[in-house]
Amino acid sequence: MSKVLIVEDDKLIADAMAAHLRNAGFDSVSAARGLTGLARLRDERPDICVLDLMLPELDGLTLIETARREGIGTPIVVVSARGSEQDRVRALDLGADDYLVKPFAMRELVARVRAAARRTSARAPEGAEPIEIEELRIDPPVVQAFVDGMSADLTPTEFRLLHVLALERGRVVTRDELQQRIWGRRQTYRDRTVDVFVRRLRDKVDRRASAHTFIRTRYGVGYRFEPEPKRPDAET
Repeated sequence: MSKVLIVEDDKLIADAMAAHLRNAGFDSVSAARGLTGLARLRDERPDICVLDLMLPELDGLTLIETARREGIGTPIVVVSARGSEQDRVRALDLGADDYLVKPFAMRELVARVRAAARRTSARAPEGAEPIEIEELRIDPPVVQAFVDGMSADLTPTEFRLLHVLALERGRVVTRDELQQRIWGRRQTYRDRTVDVFVRRLRDKVDRRASAHTFIRTRYGVGYRFEPEPKRPDAET
């Protein structure tokens, strides 16, 4: 049973989310304040965190940023009344895994949490071999990538995206296909989730790599995994 930490200061909303998640088979616990939520995230390491952004003591964006800086990879599903593209991109950039705008149907929340749980628990098939390409090693058994021998500190969602791209090496994978394979839903208008996660991978993999970049853009279509030697004028 996956454990879900709900960080939400509105008790009615928190209780409703907890009840629906419990009915769906999750073990739900709640925190009403940002600092309490961060402390429970550090100490209890739940499988998924459902997080409001407007919280007392510590706002949700700072909580995300702090957790990721400390190496906490727990998938974070943001639930917020702040629904602008800027708000969504900001939260994803800081390390959120998904974003749901209030008001939302509880069945949608359950679906998002269930998808996050699958990403967290997914492991490579027995006998799956690491992928080694130039100075990059993608290691499915430990759900991590290593650049020049150093951990890239990928979250489970970031790892899955990199692994999917690497398995399709040389082929352009569309944004919609990536959205379905990683997040379990079709891409919607102005949904920049895939683009934000690719940017995060470039920060953690391409920029750290000593001699190559790995993720290429096919503008208007999607992304392709193909190592290319670094050049001062290289465009990724």
